[in-house]
Amino acid sequence: MATSRLVAPELATIEVHGTTRQAFLMRSTLAAGAAYGAMSATGLISSALAEASGGDIDILNYALTLEFLETEFYTQAAKRVKGLSKYESDLTKELRDNEGAHVDALSATIKQLGGKPTAKPMFQFGGAFASRMAYLKTATVLEDTGVSAYNGAAPMIESVDVLAAAGSIVQVEARHAALIRLVRNLPPAPRGFDKASEKQEILAAVKPFIKA
Repeated sequence: MATSRLVAPELATIEVHGTTRQAFLMRSTLAAGAAYGAMSATGLISSALAEASGGDIDILNYALTLEFLETEFYTQAAKRVKGLSKYESDLTKELRDNEGAHVDALSATIKQLGGKPTAKPMFQFGGAFASRMAYLKTATVLEDTGVSAYNGAAPMIESVDVLAAAGSIVQVEARHAALIRLVRNLPPAPRGFDKASEKQEILAAVKPFIKA
């Protein structure tokens, strides 16, 4: 599938370099979001995590990989994007700090459950920082995809405490998406409900993009 035909081509340019299962899932998530839109990742992640049977630690490590991605994205954006207003620059740093706090909280929770936090992959963001608009547009689709990923993982969580923690994070991610939309003069919540694509559609769409 050519990049020009993708719903969210910004996601197709993001590279995740790593050999862990979480890195593989993250590549799948981004590919699904690129091909069918952010909410399409929900069904894919639900199925992948259910088949893995890795329990809450596996789910938390997937969430940790997502937070590594978002933290690195805003860290680089704060340094590299030109032409941001003071408010936009301050917002970028605030989002960076929020995502970093999520990394710390998820890592600590994984350790408390007796698990080992996954290693941080290497990320490349293509042309996401080439301009103010490229950055803000990528931020929108990245945040939307992150919310979709959390929604996909939530039904697999066994611990009530872990589910509550994930719920508190996904609410912040949704606020991030709304704030970025407002900066872009877009409606912060354009739909009352989001509908995920069918699992087989997603699997077929992401296959060309997934590299081990």
